[in-house]
Amino acid sequence: MRRRLSAGVLGAAALALVTPLALSAPAYADHGRDPARKLVQDVKGRHVERHLKVLDLIAKVNGGTRVSSTHGYNLSRDYVATLLRAAGYKVTVQPFEFTFDGYRTKPVLERVSPSPKTYKNGFFNDYVAMGDSPAGSASGTLQAVDLVLPPTPAPSSTSGCEPADFAGFTRGNVALMQRGTCNFAIKAKNAQDAGASAVIVFNEGQPGRTDVDLNPTLSDPSITIPSFFTSFATGSELAATPGTTVKLNWDPIVEQRTTYNVIAESRGGRADNVVMMGAHLDSVQEGPGINDNGSGTAGVLEVALQMAKYRPVNKVRFGFWGAEEFGLLGSKHYVTSLSQEEKNNIGLYLNYDMIGSPNFVYQVYDGDGDAFGVPGPEGSAQLEKDYQAFYGSRGLPYKPSEFDGRSDYKAFIDAGIAGGGLFTGAEKKKTEEEAKLFGGTAGIPYDPCYHGECDTIKNINGTALDVNADAIATLAAKYTYDKAALDAIHKPGAPHTPPAAARMAAKVAHDDVPSAAS
Repeated sequence: MRRRLSAGVLGAAALALVTPLALSAPAYADHGRDPARKLVQDVKGRHVERHLKVLDLIAKVNGGTRVSSTHGYNLSRDYVATLLRAAGYKVTVQPFEFTFDGYRTKPVLERVSPSPKTYKNGFFNDYVAMGDSPAGSASGTLQAVDLVLPPTPAPSSTSGCEPADFAGFTRGNVALMQRGTCNFAIKAKNAQDAGASAVIVFNEGQPGRTDVDLNPTLSDPSITIPSFFTSFATGSELAATPGTTVKLNWDPIVEQRTTYNVIAESRGGRADNVVMMGAHLDSVQEGPGINDNGSGTAGVLEVALQMAKYRPVNKVRFGFWGAEEFGLLGSKHYVTSLSQEEKNNIGLYLNYDMIGSPNFVYQVYDGDGDAFGVPGPEGSAQLEKDYQAFYGSRGLPYKPSEFDGRSDYKAFIDAGIAGGGLFTGAEKKKTEEEAKLFGGTAGIPYDPCYHGECDTIKNINGTALDVNADAIATLAAKYTYDKAALDAIHKPGAPHTPPAAARMAAKVAHDDVPSAAS
């Protein structure tokens, strides 16, 4: 029987991992004339990795996940809060309600015969359940419906788009269809009307249509049979042998739950121009989330612990956000809960989401908008320059990353607060040019374990993690210990000017726009 870690056990582990200097707070050290250099020296990549090992352990003993509202997440919360309190920060654990949309038991897709095989769930694996698929189980013969194999050069498959495609379909079979010219709901509804017990749609096979989609959806409440989406490789493998039998199960759950943010701030420092930085603490349900976003969490946490040794000039605040994976909910709740005066007292916000991707690129948010045409609020351009200067000082390449609304900076920049941050890449594939510039492997994702069960401690690039932890420390020191530097970004207590509504109107939340079109 697997024993759960208690909060007390995690608290003891947390204290054991705090460096002796961090525990000596609040006896401030003299940061001298160059606090940035001293802080960067204090922040060690191996200490950041210690935090990741704890988060990985928490996930391992809690079903392989740290998703918000679960025991794994709550232990992650307690670990971070315990360390920060021990270091002398004022820590607030902020509860909020959210809609949990996940599953009770892990989804199942198996080939029963011939040659039994269990397929892997996840975006970079074999399949996912359609985003709004109803619950259900099915076992039976797989029946192909009007497939085009090999696929044509351009999308053209009409598989399952017409009721006539199901002529001769055996009721109770599982319908196997191919992505193509009509949306998933039409395919699933036609299959249901023909008596299918379940639906499997596989990607069509052209370039850009081979992998599992990030969030395929049905968007049709009249569909009552479970529906899965697979990669082209999985679908074509299933289609290769007529009479293949399969088993699948989908057991979703949607309910209101409580989760938490952890907010820590220095007890000293000027309060009318706060330096704020943050990272989301939660994982997806499918995996432990060690790169996404244990890496950002661990980097910010270690910088916070080391900063506790030095007396701040400007107050510094750290946010560890819950329910980011459900639509940036924790950071949105936090910003929404602030009065206008409290918002005006935040000078800037720095965001760290995925800073140790195994096939990394060093990316800096495009604060001035010159790369993507979407600038951040006033002051964001300077933050971009600061990160660029950091990488330049080490002779490292970097590239811009769009303010596309996919991480927790969104609530802050929507409120007009200057924003910046780093990102080492998620589901997109590294180009040949990037491989020449940054190393790594072209043609595979920056993080092949993104939102998957393999996002463990083994999924971290230690070099990227160490470099980016130093970048976090560099900017934290510049704006916490230099009054003039922060005042140049934002005048103390001055009202923020939210960006034009149209600037972010087309931007999406953390997960890509749901894909209902086939």
